[in-house]
Amino acid sequence: MARISPLVVLPPAIFAGLAALMLWGMGRDEPNAIPSTMVGRDAPAVPQTGLPGKTQLTDEMLRQPGVKLVNFWASWCPPCRAEHPTLTELAKDIPVYGIDLKDPEANALTFLDEHGDLFHALATDPKGRGAIEWGVTAPPETFIIDGEGKVLYRHAGPLIREDYTKRFLPQLEQALSDQP
Repeated sequence: MARISPLVVLPPAIFAGLAALMLWGMGRDEPNAIPSTMVGRDAPAVPQTGLPGKTQLTDEMLRQPGVKLVNFWASWCPPCRAEHPTLTELAKDIPVYGIDLKDPEANALTFLDEHGDLFHALATDPKGRGAIEWGVTAPPETFIIDGEGKVLYRHAGPLIREDYTKRFLPQLEQALSDQP
């Protein structure tokens, strides 16, 4: 009886395992979405630093009645510039709070002067510690928060085009329809 070498069987077995893993990944609802451990939990504390002349974002604001958004942004972030008009429109109907991430104060203020300050209140996160608590990987990231301060949804990336209309907007509409 001939014996089969493990070196002959191992490559096809590894290939079959990888193929099965990829096939499973393609069948997920949102294969590009990075899951957030924050969804369903209380929103983490917001940084207690802010920009001069701007309303300071507080934890209490996130626990006020109604749905609201928390947007992590930075002046050095091109996608943040791209989503700014969308956030400006959203801010007409819903409170949008901003957390400026790893930005020199002067740059953040210049950005807001040039593009418009849509935020109801702001915090700054100069060292990125608050972003770590929120699970932010890179700006922009936007969180939908309910009237009790719980995270309902996390959107990584700019709120533009199909990503906005097909992924973010349905989540926002659901949150708004669920509020008392």
